[in-house]
Amino acid sequence: MTAPGSISSTVPITERGYARPEQLVSSDWVAAHLNDPTLRLLESNEDVLLFDSGHIRGAQKLDWHEDLNDAIVRDYVDASAFEALLRRLGIDATSTVVFYGDKNNWWATYAFWVFRLFDFPESQLRMLDGGRAKWDAEEREMTTEASQYPASTWSAPARDDARVRAFRDEVRTFAAASGQLIDVRSPGEFSGKVTHMPEYPQEGVLRGGHIPGARSVPWARAAAADGTFKTAAELRAIYETEIGLNAGEPVITYCRIGERSSHTWFVLTYLLGYKHVRNYDGSWTEWGNSVGMPIER
Repeated sequence: MTAPGSISSTVPITERGYARPEQLVSSDWVAAHLNDPTLRLLESNEDVLLFDSGHIRGAQKLDWHEDLNDAIVRDYVDASAFEALLRRLGIDATSTVVFYGDKNNWWATYAFWVFRLFDFPESQLRMLDGGRAKWDAEEREMTTEASQYPASTWSAPARDDARVRAFRDEVRTFAAASGQLIDVRSPGEFSGKVTHMPEYPQEGVLRGGHIPGARSVPWARAAAADGTFKTAAELRAIYETEIGLNAGEPVITYCRIGERSSHTWFVLTYLLGYKHVRNYDGSWTEWGNSVGMPIER
């Protein structure tokens, strides 16, 4: 059942009005392609233990903490580590990579975004609409057996942060110029009433509030009740009619550490076709803990 007023899960992906419908695949599509030797399914979850309890046949686990983040520096892996990861996963120029995960694909879009930091071709990347929850709700095949593919020889280019990533000082300049900032956290986090999140001790911040001028659109509003993405018309009603976002102007999204905001980055970039959207992954953990940064409540 979809959320009231949301019809996305009853409408085929190609008929929802998306700018880039080819970036999404349905559960039917995945089920029909499970034996395709070029398919690489990557499951990326908030709960990193969930994969071992059952996953789509042929899928491989992508641990956001160990596989995508540098072990020491607060940053993402470099080109050599990303290259080693993709070689281990058997991904090369012939692969179709489909991401999915829990929490409405929250962490799956984060993994997608990291792949784009290395300019991995968009033509090879897909998102499973509805993610793990929809696949499970449809009682489709799940397995606990691990999958492994022959190592590839893929070569990674140098990471290019400029296209899809924003840094703190850039965000400060952007905000001062009244740029379009979207805070995708919960209303409590945005207002400053919520600062401590015991379920995420590694994301602690000292002060509540939001970046001055930011508009509040919780990330999960883009999803229907079954986790599929809402139609383009429904999304435009949220981002353009409600808060007046201008599709022709640059946008920066942020949350607490950049993972929820990657979901909104995906929505604006691929479903609505915005041309210049960046994710501020330092987000509120960095901004709220930095000396002298302006805060609005």
